[in-house]
Amino acid sequence: MAATIAYEEKIIKPAKVYTFQEYLKKEEKSIEKHEFYNGQIIKMSGAKYRHNRVAMNIGSGLVIATKNFTKRFEVSNSDLKIYVESENICVYPDAVVVSEAPVYWNRREDTITNPLLIVEVMSLSTALHDRTTKFLLYKTLPSFKEYVIIDPNKASVETWFKQDEKTWINLSEKDIGKEIFLKSMGVALKLSDIYDRVDFPEKVKR
Repeated sequence: MAATIAYEEKIIKPAKVYTFQEYLKKEEKSIEKHEFYNGQIIKMSGAKYRHNRVAMNIGSGLVIATKNFTKRFEVSNSDLKIYVESENICVYPDAVVVSEAPVYWNRREDTITNPLLIVEVMSLSTALHDRTTKFLLYKTLPSFKEYVIIDPNKASVETWFKQDEKTWINLSEKDIGKEIFLKSMGVALKLSDIYDRVDFPEKVKR
């Protein structure tokens, strides 16, 4: 899977193949974030204000919504990495939820292997990747049950819920006055809260 990802322009030293351990050591010292695709280290683009605000809103919304739940959910932001060992790929989601307790890779508390729900706030450059390659990657993880993709430039939230091994249910909501329901957690979030203090860009006049 990793070999098909067309990110050549962002690859650091494409002639060299890095081990995952080498990537982790470099990432610990790096000011910028990078993802790891089976030997290739790929620089991540910096996120804009709307992107960061939406990611923060949904993360804090999930924390508040589950505060008094009997079942424990751990919500983390984009500083936490997900490692898919079967594909030798490590990525940073915009937000991630773990059921009960995180399973750390090799006892590293910055890298988990058992996400329940993953949130990606897409951009023009990542939209196709988020919907296809990255989603297929996440599907290989047994713990993964729900995927949320959010457009930071307009009211648009999509969810995919794993009903069974072969079936994912896709729902979308574009009405800022309505809400989305996350089945894996039993949580409803209002779009108005997800987009709180987010000013959408004006449409380009033609």
